[in-house]
Amino acid sequence: MKKTALFDKHVALGAKMVPFAGFEMPVQYSGVTEEHFAVREKAGVFDVSHMGQFFVEGPEAKNLLQYVTTNNLDTVETGKAQYTCLPNGNGGIVDDLIIYKMNDEKYFVVVNASNIDKDWNHLQKYNEKFGAKLTNASDEMSLLAIQGPKATEILQKLTDVNLADLPYYNFTEGTVAGVDHVIISNTGYTGSGGFEIYFSNDAAEKLWDAILEAGAESGMIPCGLASRDTLRLEKGFCLYGNDIDDSTSPLEAGLGWITKFDKEFVDKEFFAKQKEEGITKKLIGFEMQERAIPRHDYKVVDAEGNEIGKVTSGTMSPMKSIGIGLAYVDKPHFKVGTDIYIQIRNKNVPAKVVKLPFV
Repeated sequence: MKKTALFDKHVALGAKMVPFAGFEMPVQYSGVTEEHFAVREKAGVFDVSHMGQFFVEGPEAKNLLQYVTTNNLDTVETGKAQYTCLPNGNGGIVDDLIIYKMNDEKYFVVVNASNIDKDWNHLQKYNEKFGAKLTNASDEMSLLAIQGPKATEILQKLTDVNLADLPYYNFTEGTVAGVDHVIISNTGYTGSGGFEIYFSNDAAEKLWDAILEAGAESGMIPCGLASRDTLRLEKGFCLYGNDIDDSTSPLEAGLGWITKFDKEFVDKEFFAKQKEEGITKKLIGFEMQERAIPRHDYKVVDAEGNEIGKVTSGTMSPMKSIGIGLAYVDKPHFKVGTDIYIQIRNKNVPAKVVKLPFV
């Protein structure tokens, strides 16, 4: 198993460590609920250094990325980031990712930990035609996510960069806690606002300690993967491997908003046809109508007990104190307000299709 540069810090703090995407990662410290509410109400810091980082450079860098992703990079100026996905050539998704435009010939690409090799090989394959310079910096870089309503005031103590002037999905490079060349990005996957910072591994312990110290009086605590999952699920954010994968299209996953048909890209014709003809299954959000917790792969059935779909993500929402989940369901059951049932231990428990986000 790989370890992030902060492994010893997590162990010293008493984190429960689990294997995840080939890494030993902290799943929780003080407890999922406490960490969840810290991020929603104050702030939390996550070590997400297992994520992958690539640099794509040269005169053909943009052309390569424009062709292999669904979103349109023409709309992205230097200093801005874009959420997008890689179609696999068969109408599915290789991965979802964020692209940062550093300048006209340099892009920084952040991918999911479990897909680093897969995404790298995918880019290499298409790059044979373009010839951009690709660098896999995943093993050299660390990433911390400082999330929550107090994230700005905490991080501001450590940097001269005016964070209030950095809008959502914008980034800059600056000094944090005396560490130079830190990429500071107004992004995150918790839905509670905050920043993600990227830097070299050798600065990881210094930055971790400085951020926890700066956040102590504001109630910031270290958070693990379990609360990261409940936080993203309450906002209806997709998790690769659960809610999107090589068998799901962006249109089925509710990611039509990052699928732009005003450019050429992999699978464009497939998705255009799908858009024209309509999708036959769709990722929906649902809330349990009785006390029960839905889990990944539970069957979704209709009133007659016919299978109409499958749960992709589910949990007990800390904010709402009810079971919530995402599921792919067949047409016509994906309309908001539709009554569906989740099969939990041979019992069909009632649920309702709701509009996302849950919170």
